[in-house]
Amino acid sequence: MALEEELAGIAGAYGGRGDLVRHPTRTDVVVLRRGEVVVKAHSVRDEVESLRPRLRAAASAALSGLMLAPLDPEVLTVAGRAVTVWPAGRPVSQDDPDAAPWEEGARLLARLHAVPLTLLPALPAAGGPARAARAVRRMPGDGPVEQLVRRAFSELPEPEPGPGLLTHGDWHLGQLVCRDRWLLIDVDDLGIGDPAWDLARPAAWYAAGLLDPVIWDRFLGAYLASGGPALGRGDDPWQWLDLPARALTIQLAAVAVLNAERERRELDEVEHSLVEACNRIVRA
Repeated sequence: MALEEELAGIAGAYGGRGDLVRHPTRTDVVVLRRGEVVVKAHSVRDEVESLRPRLRAAASAALSGLMLAPLDPEVLTVAGRAVTVWPAGRPVSQDDPDAAPWEEGARLLARLHAVPLTLLPALPAAGGPARAARAVRRMPGDGPVEQLVRRAFSELPEPEPGPGLLTHGDWHLGQLVCRDRWLLIDVDDLGIGDPAWDLARPAAWYAAGLLDPVIWDRFLGAYLASGGPALGRGDDPWQWLDLPARALTIQLAAVAVLNAERERRELDEVEHSLVEACNRIVRA
């Protein structure tokens, strides 16, 4: 509660008024909204020094109209944790999946990947590839499911060097908010990397049978039509997507196992589909 009280005070200092609302997010992150101000206490693993250039990049003119700009371009600290302050936006509705802004997200990613690095502060590596390894390490237990997920990860080939472009690092529909227009949010994994990893989560859902092929085609088509550079100029996008999609499938399965263990429940149908996809990866 002490952390939330300090975050509420920060929100008030930046003009936030009214009741405090805690947004659901990862267990190691705290996101509070007070009126039109959102305050985020980042994971304890997020270092202030690595967040600083990422936050300044989001505040830069080069990313105007692409990423939500922070209310303060400097990283604050509370109880040793990095804290950032943002204007509130409208997230993607969970009640109307047919209206999800897949094309808008794809276009934003295409534009993000095309931003010249010379217009930005020096950035660290994008966080995408490291997230999969971290999820597998955090997975508890040593039962058959855990062994399967770990084996699938251990058998992934080393990624070949990809284009070093500006990459979001953890893209999904939850990383969009609307403020007159759709914008990307979350700078935690923003950096230099292979942009194919930004397309990997929807690719993984599609490959696992969890994303309608029509939606996948809409998303991929919008990215390519916008000149997105992640997939080269060939006819087969899976030449670039296969490894990132496999890694994201394993990451999502590991997170599913972790959540089920924490909540002391069985895997649900979607989570079983992700584990079964890991089984197919092992057999391939």
